[in-house]
Amino acid sequence: MDKRRSLKTGQMDFWLYAAVLILCAFGLIMVFSASYYYAQNNEKLDYDGFYFMRHQAAYLAIGIVVMYVASRVNYHKLESLRGVALALVMLLMLLVVFIGVELNGAKRWLQLGPVQFQPSEMAKFALVLYMASFMAKRAAYMRDFKKGVVPMLIVMGVLCALLLVQRNMSMMMIVLLIGIAMLFIGGADIKHLMGLCFLTVPLFFLLAYIAPYRWARLTIFTDPWKDPLDKGYQLIQSLYALGSGGLFGKGLNFSTQKLLFLTYGESDFIFAIIGEELGLIGCVLLMLLYFFLICRGIRIAAKCKDRFGSLLAAGITTVIALQVAVNIGVVTSSVPPTGQTLPFVSSGGTSLVIFMAAVGVLLNISRNIGVE
Repeated sequence: MDKRRSLKTGQMDFWLYAAVLILCAFGLIMVFSASYYYAQNNEKLDYDGFYFMRHQAAYLAIGIVVMYVASRVNYHKLESLRGVALALVMLLMLLVVFIGVELNGAKRWLQLGPVQFQPSEMAKFALVLYMASFMAKRAAYMRDFKKGVVPMLIVMGVLCALLLVQRNMSMMMIVLLIGIAMLFIGGADIKHLMGLCFLTVPLFFLLAYIAPYRWARLTIFTDPWKDPLDKGYQLIQSLYALGSGGLFGKGLNFSTQKLLFLTYGESDFIFAIIGEELGLIGCVLLMLLYFFLICRGIRIAAKCKDRFGSLLAAGITTVIALQVAVNIGVVTSSVPPTGQTLPFVSSGGTSLVIFMAAVGVLLNISRNIGVE
């Protein structure tokens, strides 16, 4: 029997839905707390202290609608769009190289009217969709390096090359990690994956070493105090914020580091502000909520008897888990700085909408439980 016809529509995973809404509501509060002073003292933002919260709230409203629509449209329809989605993302990433907006010495953003976004944010999920579809249809070939792994490596290689041209090596590594994780989940031979890792690690260090700015970013996290006024400044301020928060924090809205000491406190480094204001207890509770969300995603992937749906759910969950781990790792100076947002919490409208759309797909998969 066609598995698409053997799917029954049930209730979506309410606990996953609730966890995401709680994270988004918490994020809105923390974005306001982290950004109010900065926005109020910024001429470019018209001294509007509510600037970031208002934009986050607007994108959150859009995200809720997108998540709802994605949860109602059968996820199998996405399978027919895999090639179009991947090609569109690649085209947008290519446009970034030529007409992208340059910030902090790198071209990573596209400006479409009032909206500025990073196509690389969509690349992660486009790759997951394409790989899930490919591996679902060619399950028997996944242990064959030439027929199963090489086609996926070509797709990953094109995306990574585009990211490297954008001087976005951190995102390149994340895309590569997502691809390797998907190959593992899809049943690729572990020997092939180990060989790929042994080739990737030296290449990564070589690419970092030949570009001084990359090498500086790669090594500064081990000892940010060796350059406290430049490359290590932000990491030091982040650690000050986390350390001064103690067990219970200074209290909501009582952060010192957000008073123009810590840059990007409302976006990439919002976890540091959370640690300062809500303390270790607040950080642990937030991480537990993420852990709960990831467990629900794993549960959906495990229970889905449709291979495409299972791989897609696992891939979406992997992206969320990896981005949470990387963001917290950066803020705690455990991994090199990457510029990745904290999903559902950091300020960043397009990132929020994209992640909520991905969760909508997860919710849709949870509605459709395969029957044997």
